[in-house]
Amino acid sequence: MLFVLLLLLQVALAPADANDSKGDSLLLESGKAAILRKPTAENTEIKIVSYNIRWRGGDELKRLAKFLHEDPEIGGASILALQEVDRHKKRTGHHNTAKALADELGLHYVWAAPPAAKANDEEETGVAILSVFPLSDVKRIVLPNPGPNQRRRVALGATVEMEGRQWRVYSAHAETRISVDKKMEQFNAILEDLARYPIDMPAIVMGDLNTWEPSADGKTIKLFSKAGLNTPFGTQSTFRRRVMLVPIEFRLDWVWLRGLETTGHGIDRKIEVSDHWPLWTNVKLAAIKK
Repeated sequence: MLFVLLLLLQVALAPADANDSKGDSLLLESGKAAILRKPTAENTEIKIVSYNIRWRGGDELKRLAKFLHEDPEIGGASILALQEVDRHKKRTGHHNTAKALADELGLHYVWAAPPAAKANDEEETGVAILSVFPLSDVKRIVLPNPGPNQRRRVALGATVEMEGRQWRVYSAHAETRISVDKKMEQFNAILEDLARYPIDMPAIVMGDLNTWEPSADGKTIKLFSKAGLNTPFGTQSTFRRRVMLVPIEFRLDWVWLRGLETTGHGIDRKIEVSDHWPLWTNVKLAAIKK
C-alpha cells in the first residue's frame, strides 16, 4: 500500500504544465521595486525564508504577500528563496509573480526558469530570490538529468553584500521523478557553482529538493556536509498532501548554510497557501575560530 501511495505521489508532485519555448536568454530576469525597503541599521542578524509557493496568483498571491510582510515567523525576511514562481502563465493571469511580490515587499529580485522541452508552449514555472540587498553576479543553473518528457529544472544563484561582506545565495527546485543518485547530481551542480567562490564566503542554499525517497535524506546530508554546509533543521516534514484521501508528509525543503550561525529557525505550519510550508531561519556571521 505504501509503495502504491509513493508512486501516486510522484505523479501528484509533477507540474501539470509543459516547459516554455523561449530562448534561454529570456528565462532570466532581474529588477527591483519602485520603492525599496531599507535595510535596518544593524544587519548583524537577518531572517531568511525558503518557500515553494506552488504558483500562487490572484487573491492567494495577495495573501502570501501579506504573510511575507506581517507574519510573526516569516514576515520581514531580508532574503527569500521561492520556488514554483510563475511568469506570464495563463493559470496565474499572465502576471509576473516575482516582480509583483518584490513590488509589494519593496525588494530586489531575480527570477529564472528552465529551458523548453516543447516548442510554442507557455513558460515553465521558475525559481526566484528576493532580497533587501542588491543582487549581483546572478547565475541561472540548468540542472542535469531531465525528468518525464524531458522536463528540466533550474537553480538560481546570486551574491548579496551586507556590512561590506559578500554572501552567496541559491534558490533551487529539483526534479521529482528521477532516481536519488540523479538528484544528487542536480544538487552537486549547485555546489560546483558555489565552489567557484572563496571557501570563507558565507553561503546559503535553499529550496525544494524533492527528497521524498527513504534514502534521499541521508545522501543529501552527506553531500552537503562534505561540501562544508550544515542545516539547522532535523527530520521535520515540510510538505503535506492527500493521496487517495491519505495524508502524506515528507521533508522536501531544505536550508543549508556555510560560514553562518543560526540564532533561530522554524517551519511555519499555520500558513497553508501552498502544499509546502515555509522555512525560516535567523542567521548571523559565524565567529571566527582561533
